[in-house]
Amino acid sequence: MIYPPGILTVSMAIMDVNEIRQILPHRYPFLLVDRILELEPERIVGIKNVTVNEPFFNGHFPEFPVMPGVLIVEAMAQTAGVLVLKSIPDRDSKLVLLVSIDAARFRRPVVPGDQLRIEMTVLRRKGTVAKMAGRATVDGLLVAEAEVMCKLEDKARPAAAE
Repeated sequence: MIYPPGILTVSMAIMDVNEIRQILPHRYPFLLVDRILELEPERIVGIKNVTVNEPFFNGHFPEFPVMPGVLIVEAMAQTAGVLVLKSIPDRDSKLVLLVSIDAARFRRPVVPGDQLRIEMTVLRRKGTVAKMAGRATVDGLLVAEAEVMCKLEDKARPAAAE
């Protein structure tokens, strides 16, 4: 059956979690991006599937599990990190460090079973620093927003043994 435009939408990942792991240094339980749906030079859309098995739900809060707002912002920063690192050829020798969070607002709780859609847009880039605006939604409803600034740094090399 053929559906008219707008009736049936399918989101195909352009990056899955294995491809994300090749870009970001984060690993379970701190990798907070499961898929990338859209990737443009100045914009990215990522997905975090929130499950009841997330380790933070054991203590936040056992009777009413809510994803901590700081982890929603971290998911935004990681999504932004994919955008920044994807575009540089020597990304294996770099880290993206979060240097500031501005205008963070949390509108609704994020609970197990939710799919967090994270959209990050570059506001400005200068040298190794990028400032991005982020919006996180669940089922089309705004749950959080923030501006994050990140800085590209060389990975520290371990000290040589004497």
